[in-house]
Amino acid sequence: MIEETGRVVATDPGFAWVETIRQSACDSCSAKAGCGHSSLAKLGRNAIHMQALCDIDVAIGDQVIVGVPEEIMVKSSLLAYLMPLLAMLVAVLLADAGWGEDLITALAGLAGLALGFVALRWHFHRNRHDERYQPVVLRRLCGGPQ
Repeated sequence: MIEETGRVVATDPGFAWVETIRQSACDSCSAKAGCGHSSLAKLGRNAIHMQALCDIDVAIGDQVIVGVPEEIMVKSSLLAYLMPLLAMLVAVLLADAGWGEDLITALAGLAGLALGFVALRWHFHRNRHDERYQPVVLRRLCGGPQ
């Protein structure tokens, strides 16, 4: 289980809205002072709000541990990175075998890449309410300010 610490910002029956702070790998790197990637990471939005399944009693302001199963993260990451690339590769190979012209092959590759992103978005949109993909509040660390 991949775990992250967060703070409860709202509650719904069976759910908790949790705010987590995005962690960058740059924080542990010794070269972060002279690295451009570290500077770019600091520009992004750090707070992330997520809806997590919650079957324990939590209140707004509570510090909680949120978890996602490792196998779901690995499958989702592979799908997100590979589906558009494989769609592009298939489109390029089909266009090259069918027409053999560079411009058509390049356009087919772009169309395949776009189709792969559309299919990926459809897949994640279709499964957005599947409980296997939902983060879960595992435990409450401490209460918020009273």
